[in-house]
Amino acid sequence: MVQSCSYLSLYVSGELKKRLQRLKNRLSQCDLCPRLCRVNRNETNQGYCRSGHRAYICSYCDHHGEEPPLSGTNGSGTIFFGNCNLRCVFCQNADISQKLIHPEQYACSAQEIARIMIYLQNVKKCHNINFVSPTHFVAQIVEAIYFATPLGLKIPLVYNSNGYDSLNTLRELDGIFDIYLPDLKYADECYARKYSAAKNYTPNARAAVKEMYRQVGLLQVNTQGVAQKGLIIRHLVLPNRLAGSVSSLHWIAREISPKVTISLMAQYYPANHADKIALLARTLKIGEYEEVLRTMEELHLDNSLYQELNAALFYRPHFWEGDHPFD
Repeated sequence: MVQSCSYLSLYVSGELKKRLQRLKNRLSQCDLCPRLCRVNRNETNQGYCRSGHRAYICSYCDHHGEEPPLSGTNGSGTIFFGNCNLRCVFCQNADISQKLIHPEQYACSAQEIARIMIYLQNVKKCHNINFVSPTHFVAQIVEAIYFATPLGLKIPLVYNSNGYDSLNTLRELDGIFDIYLPDLKYADECYARKYSAAKNYTPNARAAVKEMYRQVGLLQVNTQGVAQKGLIIRHLVLPNRLAGSVSSLHWIAREISPKVTISLMAQYYPANHADKIALLARTLKIGEYEEVLRTMEELHLDNSLYQELNAALFYRPHFWEGDHPFD
């Protein structure tokens, strides 16, 4: 039996308020992610993430295209934040992560985010609240959780990040998030710098995944197969082996657990600027994907999820066409 969401007890004890205050204090010399920009986000949005003291919400919906344990039957209550602390040349969400024009029109207060969370829980009947690209808005998100809890928030919370997270920040989140859904994008620092403009991505992301696993452990689901707690590691296979997929899988099996849930994604297509980069300007070849699937089998990563090779045809968000980016 999975226990009730631990953020509820943190709220009652007063610990959630203490964590919130510490995170908000760090905005004045922002060090919430590995960029360590040290800008005062209460006065400017000139840090790497180009985000100030209010969170930018570009879309929210009942998302039925997430991993099956997250989507269930009613969908994952997904909130898409604007901007990002990476600059992936192939980002499928680039319209909101890198190309936001007049971002202040998407700015929301913590109280407004709290109301969105309650709407997704009570009206859309979603199984969880899924924060997409939360890293640079973690203080604002925790504040929204603080306001939403007395309004009746009671479902699991998902931290859905690119993996470029700070250990100091993640430790403040211990017991707040029930499910961690990080990317593990690269095994090679050269490609992380070249294609995501990220210094030390691999050691930072691997340390972050270890900390997330320490906090929540292996994936736990209820009798309907819906996730209640635990870690799901996402890995997007890139063409020409640029993600270092085989190396990352070996690291996961060795350093995390062969029982951990991996979401192996074949949905790569040359989004954003990738069509202008020769090594990234195509979808996957069958041999590239089969190599990774064989490695998963050899390493006995038996609790993993994987997409079909034609996934690139279906997982393409459209943020500015209608209310639901996946309709």
